[in-house]
Amino acid sequence: MDTVTKLRDRRTNAEQVFDALYSDIITLQLLPGDKISEAEIASRLGVSRQPVRDAFSRLGNLDLLVIRPQKATEVKRFSIMAIKQSRFVRAAVEAEVLRRAATECDEAAQRALNDCLEMQRGVVADGDHNAFGVLDYAFHRTLCEIAKVSFAYDVISAEKGKLDRLCVLGLSKENRMPQLLEDHVAIADRIIAKDGEGAVAAGKRHLSRLDETIDAILAQNPSYFDA
Repeated sequence: MDTVTKLRDRRTNAEQVFDALYSDIITLQLLPGDKISEAEIASRLGVSRQPVRDAFSRLGNLDLLVIRPQKATEVKRFSIMAIKQSRFVRAAVEAEVLRRAATECDEAAQRALNDCLEMQRGVVADGDHNAFGVLDYAFHRTLCEIAKVSFAYDVISAEKGKLDRLCVLGLSKENRMPQLLEDHVAIADRIIAKDGEGAVAAGKRHLSRLDETIDAILAQNPSYFDA
């Protein structure tokens, strides 16, 4: 096997390991505070330790793992300060997106928003919180596209990704989907009405839903958070 092929195979293995671990962390198959090792993951996934090491590094950069030399790697616990920082950044970017979306909204944009909401209604009826999470990302991507600032989605999705585990806990344990769908409907209605500030207010209410989720998780599982 030549060097290029070896490198290609190594990258493929690293991507597969990353995807598997990322999914386990985000869907809470691996809980905050759980300890994992390169050897354990390599054995479970049938790969060498190098792609596992590469995946650990990427997950560490995403603030999902705590990697400490000579100690077990740990799934990152939630940090109240990190949550506040992430929400501040997202709220600032999203407010401008919503204002611009209200200005740019046309008939095609209205159809796109209505399509997003219709798909969300379907998964809410089915009680499928995993599918709702995917459609939530799609809704925010659509808002950025309507606002003609598609690049803003990269920032929003990055900040959303940092809090996905909290959202999964909220969706699965508190049945928040109907409430979040109502929020999305309110945001879309204000955008279609070309009411930028109304859309921003609806967006802030949407983000504030996480406060109740955090309070509930803190009460039920305080070990999920940094001391």
